Amino acid sequence: MRLPLVDYHVHTARCGHATGSMERYVEHAIDAGLAELGFSDHLYMYWLPPDTRDPELGMAEWEHDFYIADVERCRGRYASDITIRLSTEADFIPGHERDLEAILRRYDWDYVIGSVHFVDGWGFDDARYLSTFDTWDIDALYARYFDLVGASAETGLFDTIGHADLVKKFGHRPTRDLSEAYTCLASRFARTGVCVEVNTAGLRKPVGEIYPHPDLLRACHAAGVPVTLGSDAHAPGEVAADLESATELLRSVGYDAYVMYAARQRTEMRLAR
Repeated sequence: MRLPLVDYHVHTARCGHATGSMERYVEHAIDAGLAELGFSDHLYMYWLPPDTRDPELGMAEWEHDFYIADVERCRGRYASDITIRLSTEADFIPGHERDLEAILRRYDWDYVIGSVHFVDGWGFDDARYLSTFDTWDIDALYARYFDLVGASAETGLFDTIGHADLVKKFGHRPTRDLSEAYTCLASRFARTGVCVEVNTAGLRKPVGEIYPHPDLLRACHAAGVPVTLGSDAHAPGEVAADLESATELLRSVGYDAYVMYAARQRTEMRLAR
């Protein structure tokens, strides 16, 4: 099945928790018929001091130039087969916005994904730290997480918000109705002009559900928030995974278009029927 779509959330082995050469990722994207592939590897995790940075979480600063060179190499090699975009997935860590801005300013990104992987220093999506869920009231955790995601959008540093309800990854569900929280978060997105990513990785996780939840995506559509697509691939075979399911979800909540990027400028593309 050929997919004339984009996959804008793709990692590389440099992040420490992905496998396979970049060429294999690109070749899988070509085989899937993707129009564009966006490499978006993890930046350095700012809450950790440099001498204690976890090498399993993201690139160190000294690797950034090499990462850019790797993307450019792939662009040259596969220029006649697919468009390759340069991106990064950067963590929102309150108090480190200016540090992140200084690094982002050094490179000519096509887009920047902003994600929340930490709640008050706890890597909640890391299986090594699952026991900390037991210390939280789940409704309070969701409220804190959504507030951080909204704050990330309001920094103005990011073009796209990644996996906007990642907190559900291991299947922890709130006990309260989230309709109001979804509406509030979507409104914050709309005010800042960010795009929201429809991320299929949740289908490969214990939660078994695309990010974001259909009701959050529906709230985003109602608020006029644009969307784009990503597999969150950490292995070549995950590139383009379940993008058809993502487009079906988009249509079901009212979307008929998605966003493509170049030099941090957006182009709207209609979803094929």
